[in-house]
Amino acid sequence: MTGTVTAGLDGSRESRAAAEWAAREARLLGVPLKLVHVWEPVPAPMAQAPLLGAETQQHWTERIPRDAAEGIHVRHPGLDVIIEHLSGRPADLLAGVAKDAELLVLGSRGLSGIGGFMLGSVGLSVVAHADRPVVLVRADQQAADEHETDPAGIPSAATRFRPVVLGLDIESPDEELIEFAYAAASRRGTTLRVVHGWNPLPYYAYGLPADIELHGTLARRETTALTEVMRPWRTKFPDVEAVEESLYGSPGGHLVDASHQASLVVVGKRSRRSPIGAHIGPVTHAVLHHSTAPVAVVPHH
Repeated sequence: MTGTVTAGLDGSRESRAAAEWAAREARLLGVPLKLVHVWEPVPAPMAQAPLLGAETQQHWTERIPRDAAEGIHVRHPGLDVIIEHLSGRPADLLAGVAKDAELLVLGSRGLSGIGGFMLGSVGLSVVAHADRPVVLVRADQQAADEHETDPAGIPSAATRFRPVVLGLDIESPDEELIEFAYAAASRRGTTLRVVHGWNPLPYYAYGLPADIELHGTLARRETTALTEVMRPWRTKFPDVEAVEESLYGSPGGHLVDASHQASLVVVGKRSRRSPIGAHIGPVTHAVLHHSTAPVAVVPHH
């Protein structure tokens, strides 16, 4: 495998958590880690201020990724770490950087007291425009959060990984998305939990609450369809135990619930342009804002 796992770094707590997650993923993939520091130039009048001048800019541009790399070398000895400095609009540059990476990893602020993502404009833009998978990591994410607790109930990075959760639309299942999720579960040695949320078509909905038999028929149909979609993948990845769940209700809500016991949540994003530009679907948008686990957004056609 070629390429790198690339992390966007700006010195914030969430970007440092993203760099740590990226280092762990680079080791799992057996590829180098690239730390990309993007400095957005300040307007010329502000640049004349003593605290925002060229010397200050150079100091922080060099120090932020250097300090991060030194810490990663201590925690991940032997990992090849590359540093890259870029200047310009972060959203544009990071979307471009993603093209040469196996994964682009970005930080996302946690919502205090709520537990979820507050995805900033840069992260949202990069996810919408990137042609490669982008992973969003919360500011307080720790390695132990991705693992089961030990027998004493204490968080530990030495135990088995929690499942990888895949959100799947069986009406248009994409091979790139499914393969990404299976590969992520395989290298973690854990279960793949495939979650499909469904709602009845409008002409069914009116009679559904009072018609238990109809609800059961629709549920069986959705479950059978999910099993058929996943059947060939069980053969392709025999080392991965896959658990399929076809659940009535909001797909986004079910995925957010599943994120509480996940090491990674994998969702898709269609690579298409609308008249108003690139966009993210409502399910992926909901997961990005509320998942408690890292989220990988995989673009597909």
